[in-house]
Amino acid sequence: MDITIDPASATPPYEQVRLRIAALAADGDLAAGTRLPPVRQLAGDLGLAVNTVARAYRELEQAGLVQTRGRHGTVITAKATNTSGQAARAAHAYAERIRALGIPPETALALVKAALEDQ
Repeated sequence: MDITIDPASATPPYEQVRLRIAALAADGDLAAGTRLPPVRQLAGDLGLAVNTVARAYRELEQAGLVQTRGRHGTVITAKATNTSGQAARAAHAYAERIRALGIPPETALALVKAALEDQ
C-alpha cells in the first residue's frame, strides 16, 4: 500500500494514514473487499506507533469506509469505493456544465449550497 508519512506536516500521522487509505479506496486503487494490512504490520512498515494506525482504522470504520471482521482482518467497504468516486464525477460534470453556461464560480457554489439546503 502506497502510504508515506510526512513528519513535518501539521496533519497528525493517524490522519495522514486515514486520508491516504480513503483516497486509495475512492480512486479505485483499493477495491471493495480488499484486506488492509494488520495494524501492527502497517505501523511497523510506516514507523508509527500501533495506536496511531489503530486510531486511523477506527475512524475509517466509524465513517463506514472499512469493516473489521475479527480474525479475517479489516477490509475496504463498497461505500469507500463508490460514494467518493461518484461524488467527484458528479462535481466534475456540474463544473463542466456551469463553465459551458458561463456562470461564475461564486454563483455556481451559491446554487449548490441552496440546493443542498433545500433537501
